[in-house]
Amino acid sequence: MASSPSADAVQAALATVTDPEINRPITEIGMVKSVEIGDDGQVAVAVYLTTAACPLRGEITTRVTKAVGAVPGVSGVAVTLDVMNDEQRTALRTQLRGNVPERDIPFARPESLTRVYGVASGKGGVGKSSVTVNLAVALAAGGLNVGLLDADIYGHSVPRMLGLEDRGPTQVENMLMPPQAYGVKVISTGMFTKGNQPVTWRGPMLHRALQQFLSDVFWGDLDVLLLDLPPGTGDVAISLAQLLPASELLLVTTPQLAATEVAERAGTIARQTRQNVVGVVENMAYLPCPHCGERLDVFGSGGGAKVAESLTESLGHEVPLLGQIPLDTRLREGGDNGRPLVLSEPDSEAGKALQSIADRLGSRSRGLAGRSLGLTPTRH
Repeated sequence: MASSPSADAVQAALATVTDPEINRPITEIGMVKSVEIGDDGQVAVAVYLTTAACPLRGEITTRVTKAVGAVPGVSGVAVTLDVMNDEQRTALRTQLRGNVPERDIPFARPESLTRVYGVASGKGGVGKSSVTVNLAVALAAGGLNVGLLDADIYGHSVPRMLGLEDRGPTQVENMLMPPQAYGVKVISTGMFTKGNQPVTWRGPMLHRALQQFLSDVFWGDLDVLLLDLPPGTGDVAISLAQLLPASELLLVTTPQLAATEVAERAGTIARQTRQNVVGVVENMAYLPCPHCGERLDVFGSGGGAKVAESLTESLGHEVPLLGQIPLDTRLREGGDNGRPLVLSEPDSEAGKALQSIADRLGSRSRGLAGRSLGLTPTRH
């Protein structure tokens, strides 16, 4: 007769189960309410949900059942779900914040190792959001922990591009657990508006919205945080520099003169905000001829390189042209159907160009600007 499983073995199995939103073991964050093991090998596990409306309750049940069911001696698993009370949620929120103040922005701390990139453009219509989404997904596919903040408050489009139109964050007290798509944690104003309702906020409200997205969302330990900024050099771009002084800018432009001129303006704001411009991405750089393979310069040529050279001269540090992304209808289609090109067509010219840019961004380490070196000056 087989022996019943030990309590230690069941607890060890539960420790391998991570909450799909918080990405931490359920044993570590107080989600295991009770465990009962019967003589016949039947195991009953009660699990706390952070909220009664938890959208991933089925996924949690599946993960617990699978992990505990694999323990030798277990003949069956029964999972029941309960909901945390206010005191438990407060304790969880405090734990997740690392006992820091409520309005603390983790990426603004001197010891933060998260690389923060604000993806900017001088004007709309250059494909900035498409580039941002594909870079985020490519970075996550490369094994990095990635967050994407859709800071284009008026023109939010990231939820659709990632297939998250019907998904929103889960609220735990005053903390928001962002939904994930393709390994990327995402937050957007579009998750808080109904249908295609416009957002009519002015400067102070824009600043507060960005601040709340940075401080009230549980991003976890990110390697990279991308912010899809609105076009131009308005309130959100200035707020980013104020809230995250160590953030860097990535400029997206098309080759044509009308786009490159305003892209240069968007880049030179870095002189006033004292940000680093990490590079330039030229989108819609050319159209590969489907018959002869030649490149057709639909929007002109050389614009991205011109912006990079101009910013290198005006900012006093090298601003490289990180890549040129060709025109590809599948890039647009991927944005419409929520399946980014870097996943659906990774071997396409555009897919390879985006992956190359992501590789360059992902391999960079955060600079020392604003960080404590742990050194004490001495006098000789």
